[in-house]
Parts: sequence; C-alpha cells; structure tokens
Amino acid sequence: MVTIQEVAERAGVSISTVSNVLNKKKFVSPELQERVYRAVEELDYVADSVARNMKRGYTKNIGVITSDMCGLFYPYVVQGIYQVLSQEGYHLTICDAHVEPGEKSLVKEREAFRSLFSNRVDGVIFVSSVSSREEAAYLEEIKREAGRLKKTPLVSLERDFSAFGIDSVYYDNRKTAGLAVEHLISRGCRRIAHIAGPRQEQIPEERKEGYLETLDKSGLGSGYIVYGDYSHQSGYQAMLELLSAQERPDGVYCANDQMAVGALKALKERGIAVPEEIKVVGSDDVFVASVVEPGISTVHIKKTSMGQRAAELLLQRIREGEQDNLPPAAEEMEIRLVVRKSTDAQARDDWSVQDW
Repeated sequence: MVTIQEVAERAGVSISTVSNVLNKKKFVSPELQERVYRAVEELDYVADSVARNMKRGYTKNIGVITSDMCGLFYPYVVQGIYQVLSQEGYHLTICDAHVEPGEKSLVKEREAFRSLFSNRVDGVIFVSSVSSREEAAYLEEIKREAGRLKKTPLVSLERDFSAFGIDSVYYDNRKTAGLAVEHLISRGCRRIAHIAGPRQEQIPEERKEGYLETLDKSGLGSGYIVYGDYSHQSGYQAMLELLSAQERPDGVYCANDQMAVGALKALKERGIAVPEEIKVVGSDDVFVASVVEPGISTVHIKKTSMGQRAAELLLQRIREGEQDNLPPAAEEMEIRLVVRKSTDAQARDDWSVQDW
C-alpha cells in the first residue's frame, strides 16, 4: 500500500504539505498542489480516511437502530437521516431490532447498541420498544454504555425520552389514535373496534390507550380489541375475527396502514361495502394507503422530516463535543388526518406523495 511519505517523496514536498493539500486545511501554492496531485495519480494513492478520522477522535459513522427496516415506515425515516448526514460526510450503520412473536423485545436492541458502541460510532439515532415500566433503568444502562469508550450522543425517535437526558423527536401516539377514532365517530360510527399492534411493544400500547380514552370520553363503551403484528396478514385475520363477533363493528381503527390493507382484503372477500357498511382508518400514511382501492383514511406522520430533524440534533451534539451543555430537546412532530374513500365515498383520490 502506498504511504503518504512516498507521495511526499515523489512530489518533492513535506508530508505536512501533502496533508494540507489533500485535506484542504491550509493554503498551498497552485504549483505545489499540482505536484502533489500528480504524485497521487502516478502512485494511485488512497488516503486512509478511517485511520485519519480515528486519530481525530471520530469515525464519521452514525448508528441507526430501527424496529422493522423491512416495513413501510422506517425506510422514509432513514432516508431523512441520510439526506442530512451524507451532506456532512457521514456514513450510516443500520441495525434492525425487529422483534418476532415470542422473542424478548430488548435482546436485539441491546446487541445493536453494544455493536455500535464497540465500533465507536459518533452517535446513535434509535427507536426503542422498551416498556414504560422498564424505560428508566434501561435508558440509564444505555447511557452508561454510550459514555464508556467515548462520549456518544443519542437521539430517540418516536418516543420522548428527554426526561432521561436524551434528545427526542417524536409524535403523540395517544393523540394519533384519538384523531383516528374521533374521525370515525364524526362519520356516524358507534361500534368502533381496534386492530392493535404487538402486545409487547410500547408504541402500539400507547395507540391502544388513545383508542380506549377516546371511546370512554365519547361514551361509547370499552370497545373491542384484536391484536396483530403490523403485517397485512395479521390485519386480514384480525378483521375476520371482528366479523365473527356477535355484534359486528361499523368502524375499525388499525394501528398501522399495513394491517388496514389486510382488513380491507377481508372485507372485500366477504362482500362487505367500505365505507357504507364498515369504515376503516389506518395510521402512519405509508404509500400503500393511497394506492389501494378504496384509499385508506389515515393519520399522516412526517416520517422523512422526523429523520431529518433527528440527524440535525445529533450533528449539533457532535459539534458541541465535550463543551455540550444544552438541555435535552423534546420536539413533537405534527400529525394530521388524511381522509380517503375507506371512510368517505366522495373523497377524491389522493396520489400525492408528500413527506412519506
């Protein structure tokens, strides 16, 4: 492998001059620059950016932990993260801590954090499935690990961990569910069921709580809950279970859009008209919600913007370094209802793709 010393000897300059030219740290005359670049080309020299960055105390690598990279939600979040960090010369290491039914929820998360910290990433943006009951002890453990080898800043996605000293970019899951259920109520639904997400995860638990709180506030009883795993297959099976109930629902709130797609398939196979007989609302507004027939009414979450803002907060922490004394950020993302034909037969087709 060609060394920087060999480049300097070929160009007839000092090693520091080669470094200044390649890193653009100091002014070097055009004549010397030309000699250095010619030597680099002749020797086919490639600077060891990893070693150089390590010497400076950073790796230009950021860890990202998601809970389902193969789903339809997180790719857009990661896209937002990448858009910001790539402009600053950072690379991403992505860990998928998705939990299969029967698995312990935090095992993969812990493994992902340890792997990223051992590789000395400059920061971690993460989604956690830790329950509210366990979060205090768990987050303190993660923060200790983050500071063991070097000070590694953390940013939480989807949940507010600012009370534990962690920057957070999130949305209110209870509010998300409330918006969906209130929409069904406004369309005349009175028997509103819920296809919930995985029991062991906190985000679907909060959406379920938002569903129950809204029903209670509206005097519509305790509701009917069937659990899925966020997949369209589980939404299909959950809807079949709801249809077999003694009193069929007239409205269904699904914890994500993929399960809503499966629910629509079950209704179509049974010849049940949507929205005339049963209305369906999803959550997240991923792309399938606007392309299926009927289009799915849903709660739009700014996924790409959430990733972008998380990356901006992380960069701020990295730049502050040891002098960082800013309080933890807690930034709640805006949500909005998107009405399509699964609840309103007169709604216009919505093919626009904005901030998926």
